[in-house]
Amino acid sequence: MSVSLIVLAWLILQVGGLFTPGLLDDVDSIYTEIAREMLLRHDYVTPYINGVRFFDKPPLMYWMAAGSMKLFGAQDWAARLPLAVGMLALLLAVYALGIRLFREISPPEAPDRGGFYSALALATSIGPYLYTRFYIPDILLALWMTLGVHLLLIALDRVRQGRSTLLPCAGFAAVMALNVLTKGFIGLVFPTAFVLAYLALTRQPGLLRRLHPIASAVVFLVIAAPWHIMAALRTPPIPLPAGQGLPPRGGWAWFYLYNEHIARFLGRRIPHDYGQVPVLLFWALTALWIMPWASFLFPALRRHLRDLRDSSESTFSRSREAALALFLWTAVVLGFFTLSSRQEYYSLPALPALALMTAGFLSRVDASSSTSEIRRSAQHWTAWLLIPTTAVISVVCGYFALTAPPTPKGTDIASLLAANPEFYNLSLGHIFDLTTDAMGLFRGPLFFVSFSMLIAGLPTWLLRRQGRNYAANLVLAAAMIFALLGAHEGLRRFYPILGSKGLALAINHEGVKPQDQIILDGELTSGSSLVFYTRHQLHLIHGNVNGLWYGAFWPDSPHIFENEATLRRLWASPQRIFLFTYHPAARIRDLSPYGAVHTLASSGGKTVLTNR
Repeated sequence: MSVSLIVLAWLILQVGGLFTPGLLDDVDSIYTEIAREMLLRHDYVTPYINGVRFFDKPPLMYWMAAGSMKLFGAQDWAARLPLAVGMLALLLAVYALGIRLFREISPPEAPDRGGFYSALALATSIGPYLYTRFYIPDILLALWMTLGVHLLLIALDRVRQGRSTLLPCAGFAAVMALNVLTKGFIGLVFPTAFVLAYLALTRQPGLLRRLHPIASAVVFLVIAAPWHIMAALRTPPIPLPAGQGLPPRGGWAWFYLYNEHIARFLGRRIPHDYGQVPVLLFWALTALWIMPWASFLFPALRRHLRDLRDSSESTFSRSREAALALFLWTAVVLGFFTLSSRQEYYSLPALPALALMTAGFLSRVDASSSTSEIRRSAQHWTAWLLIPTTAVISVVCGYFALTAPPTPKGTDIASLLAANPEFYNLSLGHIFDLTTDAMGLFRGPLFFVSFSMLIAGLPTWLLRRQGRNYAANLVLAAAMIFALLGAHEGLRRFYPILGSKGLALAINHEGVKPQDQIILDGELTSGSSLVFYTRHQLHLIHGNVNGLWYGAFWPDSPHIFENEATLRRLWASPQRIFLFTYHPAARIRDLSPYGAVHTLASSGGKTVLTNR
């Protein structure tokens, strides 16, 4: 029953969201287009985007999307499918770890309750859902971390039992290698730091010798090393231009190993690293990502701290193991990003630990007597945190749904938004563009979220008052499923700002020929979904920056970088040109002396102009 409910929640939220909206510009379509070009080139070592070498990321996400598109065709939903499957694997991994950690404190009639609550909380929290709407690797990082923690604990069990630890240690090494192929060296740092700190804090550093370090290193290298070696050999050092802070010679190894890892951690990456959130906001957002279940996080933390204090270090205790592992897991992830550069979603690998902590508390509530202090605590935090939070969200969403002015049919959402480009380096930066006028486009989703939040608050408190805590948690999860579906519909309506599928289809409708040129007025990330949907290499005006900048030094880089003079020459030529721009009025004035300028389509503040 528990697994069925977990899979049902996954089907509704993850599989149900595969097909809409289209790919987002920037990282979402960058990853998927690289995967598509891997299929075209039959080259699974050197990533290319728009024909240019791209060294920023390791390959596993590309390989997964490429494999899925090989099976199902080069469709956006097929590219997204591996991330949805990865989310299911994460839920099941958290479920299994939760059973291990909380079987003893779960109700006797439901020994898997801790695992069930862990997976349910993760499936219906804000962060994991939000950051599986586009194709980024951080959910997979959470999966590998969950599996790694569980495998280490299994290995330590086997040490106590006098059994061989080879299999779990080899599994741990394999998971760590996949972690490195997913996110880079951080996939090595997190699990290694966890192992060393756990053994040190449990005063068992000598056990490291019994965890097969040599065999584990061999397994790790067999999986992780081949791609790194081949990538370095395929892109050896070449002379680099002076005056840009680059070494005299550099290849894949300099950029990926040093620039993307060491220099980024030290804040010296070339070009300068992406925008980042302040430390306090990063920690606050971590709590937000696990909402609404973070309502019980404070009493859960207090309970686990008590387990750490109450258990003797000389006697094995599953409760102490759970508390130490989960605190340490959280500290490794959040501590690292507190010290280094960070985006708002970099805390995702810590969310399974926080979900497990909360699940441990809720499992204890289910197993306790009706008059116990822990049940009163659950009621207290429901009344004083969950209800006020959901009530505020419900009132705010309901207010805007009722008072927002009606939006005429066919209105471009961009005309209703403010512009705050200083926030656009953040993944959620466009939220700050919303205005009261724009809320009319989101009336349906706002009503949906408002009603869902009403159900998430007071009814769950009433159920807890009646001692029906299991029912209260199911109602909270169901309410969140409806709220997240409302959020997904809001994302679909906001899509013209975030992606360019509609404009790409408008270009395709014109019957683009190989000799035609599609030109993007800016850097690739401002309209990268065009490449995926048109299957046509883009030319870029002043676009030799950021992701394409380094790869463009290689001799096989295509001649795709244009400037104002070459754009005007192309516009006056017999070639058919499609120009994707955020500044149509200025471009029409500039290009009119060189040929006819026709507006093909506009959406989301973006316009496609053509000279034919």
